[in-house]
Amino acid sequence: MRTLLLLLTVLALPVLADEPVLRPSARLLFKKPEVLQAGACVAYKEGGSGWIMTDPVFYLKGTVVSAEIRGRRLQTCPEVPGKSVEQYSREEFNRLALAYPCLEAGVPEHDMQIGMVRLRVTTWETPYAKLAANAGRLYRGMFIDRKLQKNMDIEVEADLLEACEP
Repeated sequence: MRTLLLLLTVLALPVLADEPVLRPSARLLFKKPEVLQAGACVAYKEGGSGWIMTDPVFYLKGTVVSAEIRGRRLQTCPEVPGKSVEQYSREEFNRLALAYPCLEAGVPEHDMQIGMVRLRVTTWETPYAKLAANAGRLYRGMFIDRKLQKNMDIEVEADLLEACEP
């Protein structure tokens, strides 16, 4: 019996090795699906990473419409030669944000399972200072490259959201 179990384990290894890797967002949906059930209040928050302003300053709140795990082929992140992310224009930053999750140059492309949440936007507060143009997904009434409107649907990786009060 022990030999049979060992043989089955060895035979199963190549199959498991070919399985796409789970990102934290997908693990969250597997382990705690009740957290992101339809109708739940969720928030995406940015800012507050300094010593004084530690609470997130900018946010987007909404209600969960659906949550699912999707397979995706990760590719190399778009880069702007000669610039760090802090030097990107808003358009350059948006291209990177839309490609995320992506890979550093030189890392081979591979498949990954990602937990995505579709949420219906209810309220938001976004930065307007030019300095914030390449600091996050929220900027001047936009979520990446989409103008925010009440009751619009957007998709966000599950692990970037937190529960909130409606």
